[in-house]
Amino acid sequence: MSLAMFVQHLLNGLTLGSLYALIAIGYTMVYGILRLINFAHGEIFMLGAYFVFWGVTLFRLPWFIAVIGAIVVTSFAGIIVDRVAYKPLRNAPRISALISAIGVSFFLQNFAIVVFSAIPREVQRPAWLVKVIIVGKVRILPLTLVVPALSFVLMMGLLYVVYKTKPGLGMRAISRDIETSRLMGVPVNRIIALTFGMGSALAAASGIMWALRYPQLQPVMGVIPGFKAFIAAVFGGIGSIQGAVIGGLILGLMEIMIVAFMPSLAGFRDAFAFILLIIILLIMPTGLMGEKLEDKV
Repeated sequence: MSLAMFVQHLLNGLTLGSLYALIAIGYTMVYGILRLINFAHGEIFMLGAYFVFWGVTLFRLPWFIAVIGAIVVTSFAGIIVDRVAYKPLRNAPRISALISAIGVSFFLQNFAIVVFSAIPREVQRPAWLVKVIIVGKVRILPLTLVVPALSFVLMMGLLYVVYKTKPGLGMRAISRDIETSRLMGVPVNRIIALTFGMGSALAAASGIMWALRYPQLQPVMGVIPGFKAFIAAVFGGIGSIQGAVIGGLILGLMEIMIVAFMPSLAGFRDAFAFILLIIILLIMPTGLMGEKLEDKV
């Protein structure tokens, strides 16, 4: 393989890994606070992509305004999911919340089929994002550079909120002990809603960038990226934001490089991700940066 091809695949891997990382952060934030795997997160990712599509095509909004609006609306959708499906089960057995998450996932998929239809939609992409730039022998789409850059900015913004603000302090306190945090005056339900909102906003941003990178929308588009982002979160250490980022980047690079170096195995690229999950759970259950925490009761 030539150097130019390697650089090409490396950029593609970073782009895919950045998208996985953004989705994985949503999983890891919710798990860190509630010890809940939000299996509806992939569908939130899908809603973000559809909202920007309809904002541009139906409401004729400028592309940038449609993106901002889609992120805001999807963030509220994540908060509503928490209020309707998870908040009533705060004190229920953990399996009840897990079943509720699976139910919400199927509901959102079928909701999208009914409202948006199952017909695949093509996303309108700004011309400047898909105009090929040639550097030596490497052909680069601006989108390939924009996605990792925007993902990095969003991740840094999230880390600032979590580690430098009072709501972030509340998130970290709740992740340790919900009841004690409540006794100390932390508005637990508001902080949890904020967590869902922020995680959903990142999933929406990832869904929008995914739709720009792979321009076809369908109601089940969030299933496989959602599962892979979950794998990335487990690999990095679920509960750790930095671990989710590292896990997403490694998974994205691994997928692209396997296809690049072993094209005959391209049809099994999804299988490698699930094999990685099994191996990690067997030899390193807490992931690369996770820490062992006692289950909340």
